[in-house]
Amino acid sequence: MSGCHPGNALFRQLKCKYLIMKKILVLLVFVLASLKMSAGVYEVCSPNGKVKVVMNTDEGVRWAVSYMETPVLLPSAIDISLQQNGKTLSLGKVGKVAKKMVKSSFSTSFYKKATVEDAYGQLLMYTNQKWTIEVRAYDDGAAYRLISGATKSSLVMSETAEFRFADDYLSFVPYVNDNRAGERYCYSFESYYDEQPLSAMFSDSLAITPLAVCLPDGMKAIVMDAGVENYPGMFVKGEKNALVAEFAPYPLDQEVSGFDRLNLVPTKRADYIAKLNPRQSLPWRAVVITERDADILNCDMAQRLAPECRISDLSWIRPGKVAWDWWNNCNLTGVDFQSGMNTDTYLYYIDFAAKNKIEYIIIDEGWSGKESLLEDLNADIDLPRLIAYGQKKGVGVILWSSWRNLIGNDPLSDMTVTDRVMKHYADMGIKGFKVDFFDRDDQQAIASAYQVAASAAKHHLYLDYHGLKPFGIQRAYPNIFNFEGVKGLENSKWEPREGDGPLHNQPRYDVTAPYLRMLAGPMDYTPGAMTNAMRDNFFGNNNHPMSQGTRVHQMAMYVTFEAQLQMLADSPTKYMQNQECTDFIARIPTTFDETVAIDGQLGEYTVVARRKGSTWYLAAMTDWTERDINIPLGFIGEGTWQMEIFADGVNALKDGTDYRHSRQQAKKEDCLHIHLSSGGGWVAILNR
Repeated sequence: MSGCHPGNALFRQLKCKYLIMKKILVLLVFVLASLKMSAGVYEVCSPNGKVKVVMNTDEGVRWAVSYMETPVLLPSAIDISLQQNGKTLSLGKVGKVAKKMVKSSFSTSFYKKATVEDAYGQLLMYTNQKWTIEVRAYDDGAAYRLISGATKSSLVMSETAEFRFADDYLSFVPYVNDNRAGERYCYSFESYYDEQPLSAMFSDSLAITPLAVCLPDGMKAIVMDAGVENYPGMFVKGEKNALVAEFAPYPLDQEVSGFDRLNLVPTKRADYIAKLNPRQSLPWRAVVITERDADILNCDMAQRLAPECRISDLSWIRPGKVAWDWWNNCNLTGVDFQSGMNTDTYLYYIDFAAKNKIEYIIIDEGWSGKESLLEDLNADIDLPRLIAYGQKKGVGVILWSSWRNLIGNDPLSDMTVTDRVMKHYADMGIKGFKVDFFDRDDQQAIASAYQVAASAAKHHLYLDYHGLKPFGIQRAYPNIFNFEGVKGLENSKWEPREGDGPLHNQPRYDVTAPYLRMLAGPMDYTPGAMTNAMRDNFFGNNNHPMSQGTRVHQMAMYVTFEAQLQMLADSPTKYMQNQECTDFIARIPTTFDETVAIDGQLGEYTVVARRKGSTWYLAAMTDWTERDINIPLGFIGEGTWQMEIFADGVNALKDGTDYRHSRQQAKKEDCLHIHLSSGGGWVAILNR
């Protein structure tokens, strides 16, 4: 039996070692060959593996994004051009690369949910010009940002950010229009959506983000920026089948101009876009990806990519609803005084707010001087008396202000004016400011927004920013309750008719903005119209405004639209004439512990549920198309629930104010069958 000979055993051992070494060598050659083939190409995947980002650094830096092997972004350029000590620098060449998987979460105090999951695949790429490219692949999208490692300041001459698509896809484009004093980058950030192929985008026009691109098989890609700080916001332009970024140059001179001289409009801009601090992070460039439109309604991309909260004590911050004067033109009836910008009117608003458990009132434009918040005040408004009366009734007072007056007409000021104004009115007992007519997001305006927020926080004041869309500051400073930057209810005051109806399809916008504009953060749409009209009987009326769509379409907005300071835009008279609607609206909170995106289609309809404590709030909205929708209730939990419902009435097609108020029981096994009228809505509150 030769196999038992010691020599044969040794031979077999040597042969085995040889074969193992040969396999290792072959494997090593394969690995080295693979590394050579993929030199300069790196990839990172999302936790569920569906989203993949491929970074190619062979010639410059490009990123490409796919979702389950479907191309979302084709290779798209990333770069930056700097001036530092007389030298021109770029992003440089990538050297060291690190990759890891991150799984974390953070709690929120004033949001649509109590906890945000933050899980992603991360790629860190380090260049020879002391830049870090941080790339993240989330289950619902991808993002990157540039982080400077330089120890000296520099000027950013330009930044290249591209989003290239595989075909000429349909897109929802919010164009810049109505520029203040004709200045290219001075704009209110309020846009309707042009629905057009990428190739049809107007080459001479800027667009804002979030902007949606419709991919094959119902998928959507939404381009946006996030976490903007000490840097301009991102505009985009169309270029064949691509979107390319453009940024407002740095302002050198500016003047009081624009709408009714309420703006601070740049008259001269530099040849650079930003002054970069040492070791500064640039904003995120992101694309949200979804197979199901409804999931956009519950997307946390903007919140994840925002800077962390900078207020240590949040106990003084109290979101809520607010009775607003401007939209309804202070139209009060059945009173023994002339309504308008006067003390009696606002005493009445406070009484109305107190009776209906509304936390705040706003005194809009007209209480202060045209050029100052501390001088030439309206003698017909007794602020100390109103504040004291509000405190007695449990109602806070918020004041309107232009941005330029609040900062003393100088975005580069030392904040002396702002701090003096904030301290003066905080000491009086004012709760906050609605700061209007920013209408810019260049580096100076963004920096000023942070400075104003910090000053307000120091004095325990709330803010509502108008002429801006959210850009991440709302997480850093949660005393900023709201942002406008939305074609809200105010537009109905001057909406023209064209043919047999209004020029703009507002109900379609109402079920588009929650997927796009609201993706960036809360929006001050100012809902709550009690005069509601169909297409054939709607007309714009500045002094006696109405809304497009049904009464319940407006009521459903209080659940659908995110706003930590949610307006009641109509007059106390109208709300008291429709008390059961007002009672229902007053019960809806403005922050929530959980959100469930039930159903929806971009530009067509929304169905969303939100939970606060043990109570659920459900809402559905549609465009001018009537719809029958099923709502499965599996998310509500065990037991029998008492459900209070407001639905479109059977005659809502003739009269938009018609509604049906009912109650019924529900269990999680149930599936609700609801009907939405043209321009309609449906809303319910569920309690055990």
